[in-house]
Amino acid sequence: MQFASDVHNGWVMPAEWVPHAATWMAFPHNKALWESGWGVTLAEVQVDFARVANAIARFEPVKMVVDPSAVARARELCGANIELIELAINDSWCRDSGPSFVCHPQLGLAGVSWRFNAWGGKSAHDLDESLARRILNGLGLECFGTPLSNEGGAIHVDGEGTLITTESVLLNPNRNPGMSKAEMEEVFTRLLGVKKTIWLPGDPQYVTGDMTDGHVDGVCAFAKPGALLVDATHDKGSVYAEVVRENRRALELATDARGRQFELIDLYEATDAVDTEAEVFCASYTNFYICNGAIIMPAYGIAADDEAAATLRMAFPGREVVPVQINQLAHGGGGVHCITQQQPAWPLKG
Repeated sequence: MQFASDVHNGWVMPAEWVPHAATWMAFPHNKALWESGWGVTLAEVQVDFARVANAIARFEPVKMVVDPSAVARARELCGANIELIELAINDSWCRDSGPSFVCHPQLGLAGVSWRFNAWGGKSAHDLDESLARRILNGLGLECFGTPLSNEGGAIHVDGEGTLITTESVLLNPNRNPGMSKAEMEEVFTRLLGVKKTIWLPGDPQYVTGDMTDGHVDGVCAFAKPGALLVDATHDKGSVYAEVVRENRRALELATDARGRQFELIDLYEATDAVDTEAEVFCASYTNFYICNGAIIMPAYGIAADDEAAATLRMAFPGREVVPVQINQLAHGGGGVHCITQQQPAWPLKG
């Protein structure tokens, strides 16, 4: 069978900063998932999700996938300008289970449905594994399937041929046993228009306990081609400090698809917000989301929020930096980027 991507090629995943038609999210409804392991109440988590959605909706349309059981609660918390789309789902991490949108100069918009296995079989995913395909079907867009087990939070692209990912995720036997880097890079080239894949170690010893095994969107994020905001810590003696050092070293040694060395901008994490009793807590400010005219930034109600906001304003001149408090969501191991997925506006601009 030939896919359109094979025949025509020319499919490219645009950078997050291109104008969006919409942001996709999925509303949390699974009480057992949130309340058994994360030490939070579902009601509080829903408030955090809605807070993020309402912040984004000031700047662009938001399409919120909602399990039929949670529609009334979603309507209660989400502004009237947020479109609720009823679909049966397991969980609420749309960055990972939703489609990665791609564009073609002649064929327009389509999407990639990665083989989603809930971060290596860590959770029920019988419904979420088809979410990307169902979203694309609802939009009337072509869906490219692939045997590569991957999640949207595991990859960052600059729109100019560079992709950054982590070995601790994609080379993990719980995702792609027996698949080589070269085979994965071929998938990225064919489906996303990638010319160069940069491999960071990620979290090889799994010291963070992070369910994703070390997604790149907790490590770094593009500010523009050739410039990266990089997760940094003031706590030099922690086990995580070594993870930070190794990932930064890999970025210092790397060049992008156009041969540029990266300008690295430290974005110090929210160490003071971390709940030491929690099994996992996402304290990375690099888990922000770029929407039309704004940066939606994770915030925790601590002094470091202001420092992070100042760094982001410097990195994104002309965009409004909007801090959104996510302390309950962070207990689930994710941030703002983990729960959002951009749909580029077509035709592409900028």
